[in-house]
Amino acid sequence: MDFGKINRVALKAAHHGAEVLMGKMGRLLEINKKGAIDLVTDADTASEKAIIATIQAAYPDHAILAEESGLSDGSSAFRWIIDPLDGTTNFAHSLGLFAVSIACARGNDIICGVVYNPVSEELFSAVKGKGAQLNGQTIRVSDTPDVGESLLVTGFPYNVGDILDEIMIRLSRCLAASQGVRRLGSAALDLCYLACGRFEGFWEQNLKPWDTAAGLLIAREAGARVTDFTDHEFTIDMPQLLATNGKIHHQMLDLISLEDGR
Repeated sequence: MDFGKINRVALKAAHHGAEVLMGKMGRLLEINKKGAIDLVTDADTASEKAIIATIQAAYPDHAILAEESGLSDGSSAFRWIIDPLDGTTNFAHSLGLFAVSIACARGNDIICGVVYNPVSEELFSAVKGKGAQLNGQTIRVSDTPDVGESLLVTGFPYNVGDILDEIMIRLSRCLAASQGVRRLGSAALDLCYLACGRFEGFWEQNLKPWDTAAGLLIAREAGARVTDFTDHEFTIDMPQLLATNGKIHHQMLDLISLEDGR
């Protein structure tokens, strides 16, 4: 299989989805709720349709897992994992921190990932074993050796009210130990910003495969270490994610460990 072709199709699909988003930014016709703070807009669904159409034109037999339309089975071993708009709440408020996120996996092995923010025109990409890039230039995680010198980022799940105490414990510990903690509202961008050295650590709970698949590959190809909160290698079906530059990983594990378990 030509992974180069898969990457080119992913890039093309990301641009098509982004064109839809930029055409609708600030001009949304419909905003609905999947949960109390979980939004979906007509931009999400229109972007997803454009992305899927691009992929299916090249690979009609591939399976597709997309945030809004769910799973579409295919006859091959390949599966595309799509978030047509990661950062919907930001987008709905015309805040330019959002992205199209597209990954392709063969079995459980992610082989290609693309994350594109059309506002900043930053295109992050990776093919397994080939490293990670930002707008065609190789990127690497930072060399910062200590959490006290690190800038961290986190996110809050849609059920934040149900687990607020444990979230606040982890947040307060990390805030006190680091140079600062940011909350951007897009897990895909959080992972990519870690990959290019803007952050040293990122943790979050209850993410979905489409939130993490592309960013996971990009981060790992840039040298990141990505596990769950108990230091097991992260896979996209896990409910907890910790990604770091590797050098502060054990410090971060200690900070986010809770007395009643991780």
